[in-house]
Amino acid sequence: MHHRFVIVGGGSGGVSVAAHLIRAGEDDVAIIEPSGTHYYQPLWTLVGAGVVSAESTARREGRVLPRGVRWLQDAAAAIDPDSRVVTTRSGARVSYDFLVVAVGLQLDWSATPGLPEALAEGHVTSNYAYELAPRTYRMLTEFTGGTALFTGATGPIKCGGAAQKAAYLSADILRERGILSSTEVVLATPPPSIFGIEQFAAPLERAIARYGIDARFRHELVEVRCAHREAVFIVHDDDGDRRETIEYDFLHVVPRQSAPDFLKEGPLAVPGQPDGLVDVDATTLQHVRYGDVFALGDCSGAPNAKTGAAVRKQAPVVVENLRAVAAGREPSARYDGYSSCPIVTSRHSVVLAEFDYSGKPHPTIPWIDTARERYDMWLLKRYGLPFLYWNFMLRGLA
Repeated sequence: MHHRFVIVGGGSGGVSVAAHLIRAGEDDVAIIEPSGTHYYQPLWTLVGAGVVSAESTARREGRVLPRGVRWLQDAAAAIDPDSRVVTTRSGARVSYDFLVVAVGLQLDWSATPGLPEALAEGHVTSNYAYELAPRTYRMLTEFTGGTALFTGATGPIKCGGAAQKAAYLSADILRERGILSSTEVVLATPPPSIFGIEQFAAPLERAIARYGIDARFRHELVEVRCAHREAVFIVHDDDGDRRETIEYDFLHVVPRQSAPDFLKEGPLAVPGQPDGLVDVDATTLQHVRYGDVFALGDCSGAPNAKTGAAVRKQAPVVVENLRAVAAGREPSARYDGYSSCPIVTSRHSVVLAEFDYSGKPHPTIPWIDTARERYDMWLLKRYGLPFLYWNFMLRGLA
């Protein structure tokens, strides 16, 4: 089968691009997506805090796809950009004139030795999985004290603030339960600081101090020993690497992540990079070697923070440039690297960090200082952004 525009991936990026294309008058758009369920993953942080149910973050994929888009409910297995063909897991061959790759990142649980066994054992959790986020809150309600450990991951990850969000929310819950004083909360993550922009780092450092969190930076999780409830790290100090083992009674993990295997093994990936991200121009989001291919979202090799807010800004750029190339023009729309991260610091406060490629704050809400803990930003995170997502972003209206 053949389609003029083929989109691989039916998540936030793929559906948004499809909606923009349909609204622009394009009538031959297909999405390749195996899942029958569409998830609003940013709320899984709040599922882990007992604020919302996991079920409220899921809708049927068919309900969110724009009218006029053909849904091929199958998984991509290979992309041949020279022949302009996507081969699916079932063996179907889908040819295209123009391709958009928006498959997100896969969770590489097995990349950390011992982690799959630890998750099965039951004393480890992660808000990164639909079925595990409810476990986070259940474990917190049953926790009686000890060491609560929160780890990050190296490489590309969606929502880089996930580890600290989970730590703040968990500490807030333990404080409400009256057992924070008998708990050692440890945040061990790979970055060298809590946040790379001082304007946002300052309120987060105050939250760390308020909860008494032991923040340990440059810590890369390399093994989980569930039999002894130990997490093993490589610590990247200035004077060399060393190993450190931390015992835990409660462990929340951010798994390592990478592009799906078919991208890592294919010609669209950044050469020499093991993560398999699609090799695109950082501003036009056009592939650097194949002009009829674009990518956005978490699987894109553009050096932006991987968030839903980034996707919302990228989708119109991809569509404008895609249609320009289809009309024989040079792509002129530019993505400036904008992203935002609502960092939940309690069950009633959020620091909204907005920034771009410059590494400087990029505020979009006038007259409000979002670089401090705010209740109104909590309301935005809890209610406003999900409403925007379901009703505007996925419909090509935002």
